[in-house]
Amino acid sequence: MKKIEAIIRKSKYRVVKEALHDVGVNFFSYWDVTGLGNEKEGHVYRGVSYSTSDIQRRHLAIVVNDDFEEITINTILKAASTGEVGDGKIFVSDVNECYRIRTGEKGGESLK
Repeated sequence: MKKIEAIIRKSKYRVVKEALHDVGVNFFSYWDVTGLGNEKEGHVYRGVSYSTSDIQRRHLAIVVNDDFEEITINTILKAASTGEVGDGKIFVSDVNECYRIRTGEKGGESLK
């Protein structure tokens, strides 16, 4: 099993969520996060432009079986991309075990 964590633009969340549902990823967690990065998000207020180092993003956490890793990553890459600096990052790590609390099932079956 793999844990896929994606940090994406908040404006792309709906598109990413729908794309993940279309390929069969129906469960994931998400948080609104603030971070620092190479992008300097600009704001204009009454004709005055200024930038801030705090960038608003959405953090997705998805656990999938190994055979679904590539599909999930490619879906996020395609749906979240604008081609501009600040589109985000994807991190992949191994998950040793998973349990469904309700039934006590463990392993990949608990993800279905």
